[in-house]
Amino acid sequence: MHWLFCVYFLLLALPCTCFLPNFWSRVLTLSWDSYTHQHITERAILNVTLDTLKDIQKDKGDHAEDETRLGRAFWRAVGEVVKSNAEMDFLSSTRSDPVYHFDSEQMDSAMAMLRRFWTQTLLSVRANEHQSARHSLGQLFHSLQDFYSHSNWVELGQRSIYRHLLQPEEPALPVAEGDTPTCMECFSITCRNNLLPRLTNMERDARLLTTGYFSNVPPKPEGKCSHGGILDSSRSMGAKGGINKDSTSPVFSPHHYLHVEAAMLASEATLTVLRDLRDTVGHKAFLRLFSVKQVPALVFVMDTTGSMFEEITAARLRAHAIIQNRASLPGQSGTFVLVPFHDPEVGPVYETDDPDQFMQHMENLLALGGGDEPEMCFTAIQLALTHSPPMSKIFVFTDASPKDAHLFDVVKALALAKQSKVTFLLTEDPKYATESSGRRRKKRKRRSREPLPPDRFSLYSSLSSLSGGLTIFTSNSDIHSVSSIVEDNTAADKVTLLHVKSDQDQMSSHSFRVDSSVKNVTLHITGLLTECILTDPSGQSQSLLSKQGSLADIEPFTGLYCVRLLPPIQPGQWNLQAKADGRITFNIIADSNVDFLYYFATVTNETHPGLARVEGSPIAGVPAFLVLAVMGLAPHQEVSFSHVTLLGAEGESLKQVLLNSSSASSPSSSYAAEELVGWLDSIPRVPFCVRLTGRDGEGNKLERVATEMVQPTHVRIQVLSAPPLVPGHSTMVKFNILNHGPDRLFTLMADGDPEYLHSKGPHRFHVGAHMLFHSQVGLHTPSTAQAGATVTLTLSVHALDSADTNYAVVYLTVVPPDPDTSPPSCSITQVPSPCPPVCNESTWDVSLAVSDKGRSGLAALQLQRGQGTLTLFRNPLPTGDKTGEGQPHHHQREVTLMEGDTPFNVSEWVVGSSQPLWVSYTSSCCSAQAELLVWDAAGNMKRCHLASGQQKQLSDTRTEHSGSGPVTLSGFFFFTWLLLCFEIL
Repeated sequence: MHWLFCVYFLLLALPCTCFLPNFWSRVLTLSWDSYTHQHITERAILNVTLDTLKDIQKDKGDHAEDETRLGRAFWRAVGEVVKSNAEMDFLSSTRSDPVYHFDSEQMDSAMAMLRRFWTQTLLSVRANEHQSARHSLGQLFHSLQDFYSHSNWVELGQRSIYRHLLQPEEPALPVAEGDTPTCMECFSITCRNNLLPRLTNMERDARLLTTGYFSNVPPKPEGKCSHGGILDSSRSMGAKGGINKDSTSPVFSPHHYLHVEAAMLASEATLTVLRDLRDTVGHKAFLRLFSVKQVPALVFVMDTTGSMFEEITAARLRAHAIIQNRASLPGQSGTFVLVPFHDPEVGPVYETDDPDQFMQHMENLLALGGGDEPEMCFTAIQLALTHSPPMSKIFVFTDASPKDAHLFDVVKALALAKQSKVTFLLTEDPKYATESSGRRRKKRKRRSREPLPPDRFSLYSSLSSLSGGLTIFTSNSDIHSVSSIVEDNTAADKVTLLHVKSDQDQMSSHSFRVDSSVKNVTLHITGLLTECILTDPSGQSQSLLSKQGSLADIEPFTGLYCVRLLPPIQPGQWNLQAKADGRITFNIIADSNVDFLYYFATVTNETHPGLARVEGSPIAGVPAFLVLAVMGLAPHQEVSFSHVTLLGAEGESLKQVLLNSSSASSPSSSYAAEELVGWLDSIPRVPFCVRLTGRDGEGNKLERVATEMVQPTHVRIQVLSAPPLVPGHSTMVKFNILNHGPDRLFTLMADGDPEYLHSKGPHRFHVGAHMLFHSQVGLHTPSTAQAGATVTLTLSVHALDSADTNYAVVYLTVVPPDPDTSPPSCSITQVPSPCPPVCNESTWDVSLAVSDKGRSGLAALQLQRGQGTLTLFRNPLPTGDKTGEGQPHHHQREVTLMEGDTPFNVSEWVVGSSQPLWVSYTSSCCSAQAELLVWDAAGNMKRCHLASGQQKQLSDTRTEHSGSGPVTLSGFFFFTWLLLCFEIL
């Protein structure tokens, strides 16, 4: 194993042009104690999230909240931000562009890009387009963090963040002109004092900013600083050397000795952005952005033709029961999505967080009409997947086959990309389509009396199997009871212990493990059992075809058996022996906090060392890394994880993958997810799912299953660009099709909002063996498109000579053509006097003029911090007037704000909010500082820091710590590294 990793080091340790992307980058550069983009981003999100939860608990007086239960959806949301951050180093459209990385003195363009990312994030959050928001937030973090590593900000002696990057009205430092030399020659791998004096001068008026040049794009002028590092080609051009602080390794970072200082500032800047975002959108919206402690969404796709009365009634009653159960849990109502359909009508989509509103939509559903048997089911599922959050459980009620089967690949792509499970509750079983079968056939009015094909529901079964859901064939009389599966699967903290299907007529055996963290185990078995024996770890058995027993209660319905293990549930291995008439599926779920997420990755061989996440399906037969994040572990909980097993479609073991800790999580926190990594010498060539195995603190085997089926393939879609959408303009999304198989023909389908998409296809094209095909999809944004709206573009490719398929899902955000990125400003009109040493008998006050420099106008104000009173006036106060008392009516006090008050809506209070507002703040000298937040209508925010005795120029220079502990500097020389690897070889 060691020799394999050394080969990877030798082949793939290429230049690093930013903080290292992720945990594996530290391995590739042998700089184990370096901070990475992944670490900085994860820690900042976690810290601000926990602080926000504490604030909410304090406000509500609830101190019993368990902070370890952030939820699987939270860690997936964090992973999306981290992935977007890392992609800036891996995508060909961004990895070499100096604007995205604050390289080559492209300061103005880089700052404009940063502010655009902020605007996109804010617009998306306000439109509840959280995936788009997480994508733009990850991009923002990457560029922001790079500034502190690539510029001379640290060398200038700065110990606070550069606020001008995102706030144009804050003081700015001049950037070195193109003909101004910035560096001196450096001839060693560690470059100390190689910046010219003006680039390290701490005098305010003499400071000058620069950033290093990397490679030869753009060419480095003579005398400029290089990025530096052993594989930066510009490092040998005058001035030789470099200034980057990306890592603790002198081989890659000439200013490695300043890495910790740069990382601390990057961490603080990331924290500041998150706090600003939270304060701008509000605590609740911020927590929703990161899916904090969110219960699974309740998503119904309802056939509303005339034969569906019983199904609609069952779904309505089940939704009401779920809502009633959640009503006792504060903040646990969740998201609700309803998509009705028949033929040809689909929708509208009802999406809401209000359970009463959702129930009103359910009450308004009517079973009307009918006609030919197929309905527009996949179109409705596509809408449900687009409008629901990731990892949703989608329940489809229908008795008809799909009329829109051509959308199967698109729907499959969305389900797999969002890790959402689709379960079908079908009330017409093709096996029992005649009276002679002994079951009453469901009556439908049809225009045609031709026999219906027995496999007309096969695409439903395929979709449920691929996504990890179920297909249940039941009856009108049992649909209400069967729909209890909705309630079981949408409860919080559900994990899967076993998910397997079997087509064998003979007896089959399956096992599942119960560990000490598991409670409330439920078995859902679909199909028609003829025999089924459950055996507990002690050897005691019970027939599941008998309702009576000491191990479990069973409720048999048409098409579904609901089995609930009786407490106390014995830890250990439980066994099932079953025989059925046709296909059966076992799905075993339980309550537990301990769960996992995973992705496949390959070592990048471009300009940044690290693991690049594989998008879509992995390529069969090639090596890859498997990266897992295990969450829900309580502090000091003794759980270890040894391996994962790749399981075939019927539960057979295909491959075992040993796991090691990535050491990505900081030991300073008990709440971080544990990250594990394993090496696969070859991705299996058949579909599989992933089972994680470990042991709990009592020695019991612990198992969790991710139920979605991975579909290995020999074709890949690589999206190269995902530009923003501007109303009235056209946009191109560029991508490559990479053929990992023989010479052949492919078809491509592009699907998305028809108001935007030019052509859906299918497009046919030829790609040579192990070659790529470059293409693009055009979109035109309507001039009426609302800023913040997101268009989900799904690309699916299919080989004509085989079952090889793959997909890519792209989220495109509508942005205004000329957004207002200028935040409001605060200027002191009356300087406060200093407070005396004895504070309890004195007060201080300050008067401000608050105005908006942009086009949007003032929107809101809030006293974020301070024990005093903030008073707003419509007109300026005369000199010496602090309170407005005794003045004419138009100067009198208008609005008073205190700490803890919700933001005050300025636009509703005064007409013409483009005019300045006049503010007076008065406080006891025992509370000598305060902070005022001001927003404009575009969402730009300004923090105004107030202090007794401060000068007329407002500033905010407070330093906030990231919570990360110190690290020990160390670096490994490149040649020592080579010798070590060759010695092992």
